[in-house]
Amino acid sequence: MNKIYSGAVFLCSVLGISAQEVVWQKDIKSSTQDFLSQVTTTIDQQYLITGSSIQTGNGMPKAGSKSQMPNANSQQPNNGYDFHLVKLNQQGEEVWEKYFSGQNHDFLSATVNTQEGGFVLAGTSFSGKGLDKKEDSKGGSDFWLIRINEFGDELWQKTIGSTSDEEARAVIQTTDLGFFVAGNVQNSPKGYGSKDVLVVKLDKNGKEVSQLVLGGKGLDEVEKMIPTKDGGALLGVYSRSKSSPSPSKGGEQDHSTQHSKSLSGYAKSTENFGEGDYWIIKLSKEGKVEWEKNFGGKGDDHLRTLALTSTGYLIGGESRSERSGNKMVGIEEGTDLWLISLNERGEEIWQKSYNFKNRDVLMGMSVIAASPNPSKGGGSENVKGILLGGYTQAEGRIESDDETFWMLYVDYNGNEQWRKHVKGESRKREERLSDIKLNRDGSIVLAGTSAEELGKENWKIVKLGDSQIDALIEKQDIRIYPNPVNEYAYVEIGMEAGSWKLGDGKFEAEIVVYDMGGRQLQSLKTKNKVTKINTQNLVQGAYLVTVKTNDKTASAKLIKK
Repeated sequence: MNKIYSGAVFLCSVLGISAQEVVWQKDIKSSTQDFLSQVTTTIDQQYLITGSSIQTGNGMPKAGSKSQMPNANSQQPNNGYDFHLVKLNQQGEEVWEKYFSGQNHDFLSATVNTQEGGFVLAGTSFSGKGLDKKEDSKGGSDFWLIRINEFGDELWQKTIGSTSDEEARAVIQTTDLGFFVAGNVQNSPKGYGSKDVLVVKLDKNGKEVSQLVLGGKGLDEVEKMIPTKDGGALLGVYSRSKSSPSPSKGGEQDHSTQHSKSLSGYAKSTENFGEGDYWIIKLSKEGKVEWEKNFGGKGDDHLRTLALTSTGYLIGGESRSERSGNKMVGIEEGTDLWLISLNERGEEIWQKSYNFKNRDVLMGMSVIAASPNPSKGGGSENVKGILLGGYTQAEGRIESDDETFWMLYVDYNGNEQWRKHVKGESRKREERLSDIKLNRDGSIVLAGTSAEELGKENWKIVKLGDSQIDALIEKQDIRIYPNPVNEYAYVEIGMEAGSWKLGDGKFEAEIVVYDMGGRQLQSLKTKNKVTKINTQNLVQGAYLVTVKTNDKTASAKLIKK
């Protein structure tokens, strides 16, 4: 695909008390309809932008292929959608770009950082074996998982499916360094309705451990999955189902499937309140259902995103329901945002509704947390605030800020503090946010699509520095992770930039590693807030890492496994 990368200064329209500082903007242009699914902040505070694109041919091999030499399969583009990845550094400059291609359509839905570095990609493949895809189709569409290192090189891949159609939607890493992958399966003989939820547990090498099918008598679509503190997972499902009596056609254990994996089923036991509800399911670290909850009114309520808090979970989406069912807030106009706070048992703490006019779509959510305060019992006061991101789709009359990225900031009780729209220097007719990420330094990255006409969706990535958010972030002069470390550690410098500014306006600091006897082992200069250091030559034990700037020194202990 012919891409053009450009940076531009742009303006924010503000419905609050302050404007954000624009750090940078990147436009990744396309002549086709591209889909952006996610922005992932990497362990070294860079950004992986992922989605699906059609490559337009120049006769060159696929960038995701191991070999960069032309061959019979990869000389010509397949004219279908491919997994598309672009990694940007902290300044918004391209580090690398990769494609992973099958011979048919392949759509990348979700990406997760791995503890060891690198990423796991989860998407839906309509392709058989060929090009970058190493395994045959199982029938229809399948889950396609690819594990890559930090440079985008493939480590392993896995195709998971059956004769039914499967589509992957979410992936997380578990505490045992394995993975949960969640998606949907349509008209499965092991299912409960027209569409059910499929959760697959894998070990760190991609070997299947178990499969779980969940559903009711209707349509259930998983939208989001997040890891929980106890090593399990929380699933957020858009449900249009009644409860399903157990045992169902998929409820029995089946050990006859490939790889002798365990396939089990779980029949939905809660009833919908209306046309569509939020269905929340808590899984243990073994992948067993611990509890389920339904939230909704008489209309259609569509869950979009989840977040973890110090005391439980936040559930967010959009609602067309008036006060009814267990929905205690109404709607103002069109589709409103509906946010619910739950404790760790899934019991409601509060719920709130917000309106931007027309059809409001919530696409992302980040929690700003304080350090736990044992004297206060570690309660909801540990959540400083919640940052929401989305867009408003025009319905009927068109409002001035429809089809524009927006941010909404609320306190820990859900009370609105401010809202802001983010516009490009040259605003396109349709700009739809796909994801929002709040970084540890208080900056915000928004990523979505920008189009003047249907079928020509560019990717638009914006980084903001927000003084209001920055004031809420608790910073440390130096932070090291992972710690303890096996091979590589990352040193994050939290000192104010003014303390390590050089005369030419650039920034520089020195990182020094000492043993506990005070002997200097390593020294390197850095101009980045996050710097990777190699600890492979260090023996097991404790070390001191010191950061030196013009007028300040800070130290932290590093443990080598």
